Amino acid sequence: MNGKNFQQTHTQLSMIRVALIGPESTGKSTLCGELATQYKSIWVPEFARGYIEKLNRLYTEEDVLFCIEQQILLERKNTPLANKIIFNDSEPINGMVWLLDKYNHCPIWIEEEIKENKYDLYLLTYPDIPFVQDNVRENGTRREYFFQWYQKLLQQFECTFEIIRGTGNLRIENAKKVIEKYFSIRIN
Repeated sequence: MNGKNFQQTHTQLSMIRVALIGPESTGKSTLCGELATQYKSIWVPEFARGYIEKLNRLYTEEDVLFCIEQQILLERKNTPLANKIIFNDSEPINGMVWLLDKYNHCPIWIEEEIKENKYDLYLLTYPDIPFVQDNVRENGTRREYFFQWYQKLLQQFECTFEIIRGTGNLRIENAKKVIEKYFSIRIN
C-alpha cells in the first residue's frame, strides 16, 4: 500500500462499522462472530492470524504491513455483504501498535488511514478473561499494558469507544447494550 489511500464506497459509508480492539486473547473473535450472528450480519476475521499461522518462518515487518493492507482490503470487499452493521476483528490501530511494539516505528499511511476512516464504534475488550496460548499469540503477560496503549490511542485519535468487560454471555450482552446505546439497531 505504501501511502495509498483506500477509497470508501457509498455503500461502506452508509454501513455501521464496528471494530473490536484489545489485547490478545480477550475474546474479540468470539464476540465478533456472536454479534454478527445476533445482528444477522457478517464479521471480518483477523487476516493476520491465518497468515502468520501458515508461515514456515518468523514473520517480518513486511509481513505485518502486508497483513494490515489485507485486513483493510478484506473489510472493504466484505462490507457490501453486511446487513446494516459490520463487525471487524482487527483494524489499523492494532497494526500500528504491533509495528511500534515490534519494530519501534509505523509508516505514516497507517496513521492517516486511522484518522480518515474511523469506525463508528470501537469495542475495546478488557483482559478479564483467562489468557489462552496458541501458536500466534506472543504477549500473555502484557495484556494490561496493551489494553492501556489501545485506550490511549483511541482517545488520541478521538474515536468513539466503549470498554467491554465480563465473561461468557455477560460479555456479549454488554457489547449488545453498547451497540444499542449508539445505534438504532436492535436484534429482531
